[in-house]
Amino acid sequence: MSGEGSAFVYGTLMAREIFFSVCYNDESPPKVIRDLHTFTPAVLRDFCRHRVKFADYPGAVPEAGHQIKGVLVTGLTDANIEKLDYFEGSEYERRRVQVQVLEKVGDDEVPGKEASTFVYVFLKADDLEKREWDFEEFRRDKMSIWTRRGLGAYDENDGSSNKH
Repeated sequence: MSGEGSAFVYGTLMAREIFFSVCYNDESPPKVIRDLHTFTPAVLRDFCRHRVKFADYPGAVPEAGHQIKGVLVTGLTDANIEKLDYFEGSEYERRRVQVQVLEKVGDDEVPGKEASTFVYVFLKADDLEKREWDFEEFRRDKMSIWTRRGLGAYDENDGSSNKH
């Protein structure tokens, strides 16, 4: 597959910096790479996103009557999908789903077309908290750790740690 794949992301990968770090080992790749992908708000129905116990990230599991607002990412290559599979690991299973794409009308997001894509479903429901995972809370409290912002950078020349 050459850039024809897509995925519904609902957790840490909603942050483009993390998506690009996983897929390209660069949280801010050149524009030509960034432009290969679209990031569109979307909803996955009959699933719920819960916090994984003792972790910063969520797990999605089927739950009738619930829905997850996330992002439909397009332009994925086989190599991107392989990196996403590795990132998600054995706790998740990639499954084909239908999502409702959200379209911007004025200041509102309204339901648009349905799209067939895949999502990573969490396999160990006993390892989930009852509480739903919150992306804004993650951005505020944990994002800097995941993107290494605010951490010291190792200087190979003198062995010291420098703040950026």
